[in-house]
Amino acid sequence: MSAQDFLVELGTEELPPKALKSLGDAFLSGIEQGLKAAGLGYAKAQVFAAPRRLAVLVEQLATQQPDRSANLDGPPIQAAFDAEGKPTQAALGFARKCGVDLEQIDRSGPKLKFSQNIPGQPAVGLLPGIVEASLAALPIPKRMRWAARRDEFVRPTQWLVMLFGEEVVDCEILAQKAGRESRGHRFHNPDNIRIGKPSTYLEDLRSAHVLVDFAERREIIAKRVAELAAEQKGTAVVPADLLDEVTALVEWPVPLVCSFEERFLAVPQEALISTMQDNQKYFCLLDANGKLLPRFITVANVASKDPAQIISGNEKVVRPRLTDAEFFFKQDKKQKLETFNERLKNVVFQAQLGTVFEKAERVSRLAGFIARQIGADAARAERAGILAKCDLATEMVGEFPEMQGIAGYYYAKNDGEPEDVAQALNEQYMPRGAGAELPQTLTGAALAVADKLDTLVGIFGIGMLPTGSKDPFALRRQALGVLRILIEKQLNLDLAAAVAFAIDLYGIKVKADGLAEQVLEFVFDRLRARYEDEGVDVAVYLSVRALQPSSALDFDQRVQAVQAFRRLPEAAALAAANKRVSNLLSKADGSVPATVDSALLQEGAEQALAKAVADAEQALANAGSYRETLERLASLREPVDSFFEAVLVNAEDAAVRGNRYALLAKLRGLFLGVADISVLG
Repeated sequence: MSAQDFLVELGTEELPPKALKSLGDAFLSGIEQGLKAAGLGYAKAQVFAAPRRLAVLVEQLATQQPDRSANLDGPPIQAAFDAEGKPTQAALGFARKCGVDLEQIDRSGPKLKFSQNIPGQPAVGLLPGIVEASLAALPIPKRMRWAARRDEFVRPTQWLVMLFGEEVVDCEILAQKAGRESRGHRFHNPDNIRIGKPSTYLEDLRSAHVLVDFAERREIIAKRVAELAAEQKGTAVVPADLLDEVTALVEWPVPLVCSFEERFLAVPQEALISTMQDNQKYFCLLDANGKLLPRFITVANVASKDPAQIISGNEKVVRPRLTDAEFFFKQDKKQKLETFNERLKNVVFQAQLGTVFEKAERVSRLAGFIARQIGADAARAERAGILAKCDLATEMVGEFPEMQGIAGYYYAKNDGEPEDVAQALNEQYMPRGAGAELPQTLTGAALAVADKLDTLVGIFGIGMLPTGSKDPFALRRQALGVLRILIEKQLNLDLAAAVAFAIDLYGIKVKADGLAEQVLEFVFDRLRARYEDEGVDVAVYLSVRALQPSSALDFDQRVQAVQAFRRLPEAAALAAANKRVSNLLSKADGSVPATVDSALLQEGAEQALAKAVADAEQALANAGSYRETLERLASLREPVDSFFEAVLVNAEDAAVRGNRYALLAKLRGLFLGVADISVLG
């Protein structure tokens, strides 16, 4: 079957830069799905996305669908005809469905059947519908109309190129008649550009100063920015999202180095970087020590004969923004950080839970409680807690919300607060996302855990539980943050005690009945997904969860030990034995004796098991870890197997029966010191 290249390019007014890449990917995906559904084979498909266009190039697209057959089964013969051989409504309905007379239906088998050969359609007649369907399915939250038309798209359309081979596909889509005329760069080449055939598309536009390949523009920008940064003896801060956005803003990228006055470096560099990245889309430069240089890189959309004019213009634009940041910083430093708490007495944290200042007071006391448990300085944790939310009332954070915590750090340092107290003000919000940085100081860890637990207890305490995708207070993220801090920083905190303390601090503002259990269950439930992501079997998690450890670190150590135990050859048999023991003990009549009477051990196998259990108890007294404990208990497999093969647990003699139950309880108790491995069986 013959094949030709296919090109579609939709020209528009400037597309939203943050959405350009996703729009392009979705356009390509929709067209590929349409081609597959139509049975049109092709060699390769590629998307191109630039500020004023979305395009897809399909190489070696089949010129026609293959012929295909359709086989439809109808009702059984006995349901299709009555006793007199007359067709029923079922038979007539099937014929109508097939679009033929009943005489054309095959009735030779047990069911009515209709077979039809469907000739393939020319691809050129199918392509407009495929393109339209793909455009209609693009992820556009809000579509717009233009002029007096009823057509809707993310931006008004300007032109449409559709070529199949060297021929134009005759159609109209989104108010544009298909042709072969594209458009070049607005300034370098504003005239229409004739696309000869799909295979010359990239070079035709390149000659018109348009780099239509998103990936190519992105690579050019990244490489040139890195080169310019090196020339300035620095490195560029290039967040992936910002690089994508800048790539989506230009058709012909030309990175240029600009500068600003060194006096602005007295302002927290995070504020300067934030305003230059978020508002101006600039790439900032850092020196070898990570300090901001008085330089930045802008990416122009034009190769100017006088780039100094572009540089000067950008320097003029950025100066007022840096001046604002400088002004806010100086204003805030005119008073001590702690005095901003006065403003927070009038700022509501949550209507039923009080003000932000009241939260700070609770967090301060809870941070002190936690600090004492994890070996941190309680006084400093409490001090950090009372200062924790002060920067929310500052001018700096009012203008740059992303500076919360960071601004607090600088103001605390300015006030002469201890270094770990100042750091804790920023670390309280850590981790700020999945896999993000954790607090470095113990004071910061105590404050971060306290802040998150206070929120969890308070919101759960007024019944505002997260449901489905609704989690306005980010309680899932708060719980995961608590777990990550405690586990990855190896902090052995009794969460049950900390939650109980947090509940007491709220007093009558929360419903305390059952609240601690609810919060702890929610927190430890988050571990299940964490372990699944790490490749830990859910049964391992459940075996530890059955014991309900209240320390996240202890929980994790048990899980890691059971995961290692599962790899031992004895694991499966011992898990099955524990399950059997658990079932037997659950059915025991009356209470099981607390001790084993050696005089009642009659069989050799039970005597051997009793000795092995006693030896294990003694050995485990010196075991250094849960993993070592389970490795030692693996040696019990042989005596356990022998016991169940040779000994009848439910002996007729009540004393002997009770003694055997006591032995099994001892055995199970050894394993329950780590986890309920019966769950693994």
